[in-house]
Amino acid sequence: MELSNTLLRLRKRLEGKVGKAIADYHMIAHGDTVLVCLSGGKDSYTLLSILMALRERAPVNFRLIAMNLDQKQPGFPADVLPNYLAAIGVEYRIVEQDTYSVVKSKIPEGKTTCSLCSRLRRGIIYRTAKEVGANKIALGHHRDDIVHTLFLNLFFGGQLKAMPPKLVTDDGAHVVIRPLAYCSEADIARFARAMEYPIIPCNLCGSQDNLQRQRIREMMGDWDRRYPGRTLSVFSALQKVIPSHLADHALFDFKGLRPGADLTAMAGGDTVFDPQPHDGVVSAPAAFPLPVVNA
Repeated sequence: MELSNTLLRLRKRLEGKVGKAIADYHMIAHGDTVLVCLSGGKDSYTLLSILMALRERAPVNFRLIAMNLDQKQPGFPADVLPNYLAAIGVEYRIVEQDTYSVVKSKIPEGKTTCSLCSRLRRGIIYRTAKEVGANKIALGHHRDDIVHTLFLNLFFGGQLKAMPPKLVTDDGAHVVIRPLAYCSEADIARFARAMEYPIIPCNLCGSQDNLQRQRIREMMGDWDRRYPGRTLSVFSALQKVIPSHLADHALFDFKGLRPGADLTAMAGGDTVFDPQPHDGVVSAPAAFPLPVVNA
C-alpha cells in the first residue's frame, strides 16, 4: 500500500522508538531467532511490522517467526492471520489449542478470566519457542501497558513492580522482550488504523467491566487529559529509580547509614526538607502542569 507523508512520519517515529528500546536493553543480537507473538490486535500487528522493517537495515542478522495461538473461541476467524502472514511473506506458526473451554470450565461466570488465560497462553508460547528454536520471545506490550501494570501492582498487589522491557523466563530457557516499551498506545492505534490491519477482537472474556486494569486505564486516561504527559512522566520515573529514597531495606542498606558514611549511593541527596514539585511550591514546565495540593 502507498503510505501518506503523515503515516511515513508516524512509522519513522515508531521505528525510532523501537530501535532505541532494542539498543538500550540489548533486546536482539546477531543470530537470534525471535518468536513474535501475534494476537490479531493493533499492538502485535504493529510490533511485527516494525520488527520486519528494522530487520531490513539492522547491522545484525536475526530471524523472525510470527506465532498465533488459536484458542478455539466461538466465531474466531481462523483464516485471517494465516492469509495475512502469507501475504506479507513472514515465516509463521499457527498453534491450535482449546484454552477457551478450559478457561470457561474453571472460572465461574462473572469472574475475570485473564489470569488463567494468560498462564495457559504463556505455557504454550514457551513450548512453541522451544519447538522452533527461538531464543527470544517478543510481546506487544507498550509504554501505557507498562505504566498501567505499575499502578495495578501498587494499588492491588502492594508491590513497586511493572512490566520490564526484557526478562528471562522462569525456566531460564528464553528471553522475553517488549520492543514497543517506548511507544505510546495512541501512536500505535493511529498507525494500526492507517495500515488497515485485519484486527481480530479478543472476545474470550467478553467486556469484563470489573477488570481492575480497565479502571487503571480510565484513571490514567483522565490524568493525561487533565495533565498532558502524565503517562510519559511515570514511565520516565521507572528509569530513574533511587533506592535510597524508598523503603526497601533489602534493596538499600539503611541499617549501615551513619554520620560520615559514603553518600555516593544517595543519588537524591539530602532533600528531605526541600519543597517538592508536587507540593505546589516549585513551578513545573508548561508541558507538564502539576496539580496544586492544598495544605
